[in-house]
Amino acid sequence: MLRRTKTWWSGAFVACISVLIAVGVRVALEPFGHFYYLPMVAAVMVTALLARRLSVILAITLSIIANEVMVQRQGALDATVNAILFAVVAWAIAEVCRRLGGALRTARALTRDLAMREMLLETILTSVPIVTLDREGRTQRVTPAAAALLGVRREEAATLPFHTLVPGFDEAALESARQGGEVLAPSPGFWAVWRPNACPVPLTIHANVLPDDIWPEHIVLALAEQSQSEAMRQRERDLTEKLNSVWRLNSMGEMAATLAHEMNQPLTAAAVYLHAGQAALAKTGSPADEATRALDLAKAQLLRAGEIIRRMRELLSTGSRSFTEERASQMIQDLDPVFTLIGRDTDVTIDIQADGDDDHVLADRIQLQQALTNLVKNAVDAAIGQENGRVSVAGRSLGAEGYEIAVEDNGRGIPTDQRDSIFHPMISTKAGGMGLGLSVTRSIVESHGGALTVGRSSLGGAAFTFRLPHSQELDAA
Repeated sequence: MLRRTKTWWSGAFVACISVLIAVGVRVALEPFGHFYYLPMVAAVMVTALLARRLSVILAITLSIIANEVMVQRQGALDATVNAILFAVVAWAIAEVCRRLGGALRTARALTRDLAMREMLLETILTSVPIVTLDREGRTQRVTPAAAALLGVRREEAATLPFHTLVPGFDEAALESARQGGEVLAPSPGFWAVWRPNACPVPLTIHANVLPDDIWPEHIVLALAEQSQSEAMRQRERDLTEKLNSVWRLNSMGEMAATLAHEMNQPLTAAAVYLHAGQAALAKTGSPADEATRALDLAKAQLLRAGEIIRRMRELLSTGSRSFTEERASQMIQDLDPVFTLIGRDTDVTIDIQADGDDDHVLADRIQLQQALTNLVKNAVDAAIGQENGRVSVAGRSLGAEGYEIAVEDNGRGIPTDQRDSIFHPMISTKAGGMGLGLSVTRSIVESHGGALTVGRSSLGGAAFTFRLPHSQELDAA
């Protein structure tokens, strides 16, 4: 209510001032002629533009009163006719002015709204990779986001054909863009943008066709980078591969348990047969030292194989190992006959140097010898084919830091980027390999409190090294 009162008084004030100024103008123009109601029309127009209809009525009324006071009429009829004529004309002009003012206000509002929409559209286009082409496929406009995605400046991109920005975007792709929708790459996958000194960036392109009356732009291409999507797909593939590896490992674990159970009996029988063969040779009384020694070695290895299987069965069933105090140098030396046979079959020289000082460790002898045998076999495989193939097995005491065992070869070595992956299950650098040897070996070493590492050997190939804590340290831990 207060606002309406305020509006009425402000409108009345405008009407009074406008009429007062019009009267002053009429008086000033009186020496030049009789203008009567003409100056009052301006007062009514100003009031109509600035105030409401009630104020316009007030301005018309005041104008008629002022004119009747200032002009001597011939009669009441003349005054009445002129007043009515002025009122009708002034009201019509006032309505025209009001409508014109409303149209101007609407136009200003539309202009502001259009400016805001243009700002919003410009902001959106700045952050979205958009490229426009003409009918011939020439680049017309490139948004900043598109220029950054394509790895070029906007000024340069607008002067280059689009197929130079996105290799492979030929006439067939342009024709597909004219149809609208996603523009498929010529080969399975994504479009690729080659940024300077960077990896290719995968893209998808979606096209929209503009109306014919928009010139020169005809096709709008929306670019979308697919690096994150492709990375997610790659992680999904990696996860699937790992799940498959886990499934294969579980299957192999079941097979290993079955084999451990089934092979124990034939190995025991083979050991009995070898013992019987030794007894038969002894009865002949003929000198057969070499044959007897070979049979002893064969029987020892069969018994060792049986022990490995027994330990594996215990590990699979209970997950535990049997640790006893051992001399690390003696465990290495006991494998000398095995290493000799491995080297003899492959023409690779295997050198053993084991320091016997301060070499007491707490270990599962069979498991640790199996891990060392795996490392030596891998080293021999790497040295095969090299001139003067050589493998070195060295053990030395490091005092309080434990006992270190290193297996080195003069093969080709292991690339730096593969030194972590070679310990993963199902990963092998050998043709036909199952990728379990190094994984099992590392598990054995870690169960003994050590860590298996790989580096560059002084012989030129690979060097696998691990340390075993002394028996007192492992007991304290």
